Amino acid sequence: MTSKTSRLDRFISQNSVYSLSDTRRLLAQQRIFVDGHLAYSIQQQVTQFTHVVLDGNCLNDSTAVYMMLNKPKGFVSATTDPKHPTVLDLIQHPQKNELHIVGRLDFNTTGLVLLTNDGAWSRKISLPETKLAKIYEVTLSKPLNDEYIEVFREGIYFSYENITTQPAYLEILSEYQARLSLIEGKYHQVKRMFGFFQNEVLTLHRTAVGPISLDGLEVGHSRLLTKQNIEGQ
Repeated sequence: MTSKTSRLDRFISQNSVYSLSDTRRLLAQQRIFVDGHLAYSIQQQVTQFTHVVLDGNCLNDSTAVYMMLNKPKGFVSATTDPKHPTVLDLIQHPQKNELHIVGRLDFNTTGLVLLTNDGAWSRKISLPETKLAKIYEVTLSKPLNDEYIEVFREGIYFSYENITTQPAYLEILSEYQARLSLIEGKYHQVKRMFGFFQNEVLTLHRTAVGPISLDGLEVGHSRLLTKQNIEGQ
C-alpha cells in the first residue's frame, strides 16, 4: 500500500475545473490553503491526507487512520479470506475497508496488530533500518536455560535463506516461559529460533512494536492510536 503524493498544481488540475497552468494564478490570488495555511508553491507536495481548500471548498477530505488490535487466536491477518475470519471482522470503524495490516501475525499467534490506510507510515515501521523492537511472550514445550540467551544474542543461522539472524534478546520468565525482543520479521522466525533447540513454541503473543504496546487492551478489541503513538515512530 502506498501513499499518493503529487505536486500541488497536478492535484488542483485533477480535483477541480482549473488546469495546471491556472494554479500559479490561484496562488497569487491567495485562493488555495493547504492544511490551514496559504499555499506557497505549485511544487508543494500533497498526499491523499492533505487538506487542500480552494475558494473555501475542501478538495480532499480523506482522513488518515491508525489503529491497534489485540488479535485473538484463530483470526487471519488479512483483509479478506474465503475460509477464516479476519482481523477486519473484529473492527468497527467507518473506514475499516481502507485499512491494511502492518506486520502480520500467524493464524494461532495472538497480540498486537497495527492497521492503517497510510502507506508511508506502514513502510516506515516495516523498514529494517527503523529497527523497531517487536516484543513477544512465548510458552515452550521444554524447559529453558541460559544457553538460549547467549545463542539468541549471537544470532542463529537459517540455511534456507543463508542468513544469520540479528541479535535478539531473551528474558527467561519461568521454566517454560520467556519474553523475546527482536528487530526482524523473518518467516516464522520465533518458532524457527526455538526450533534450533528442538523446543516447540506452544503459544506466541506479541505485546509491543516499538513504543506501541497493548497496554491493557482486551483480546479482540481495537482502538485508535494516539498522536503520541504515531509520532513516536
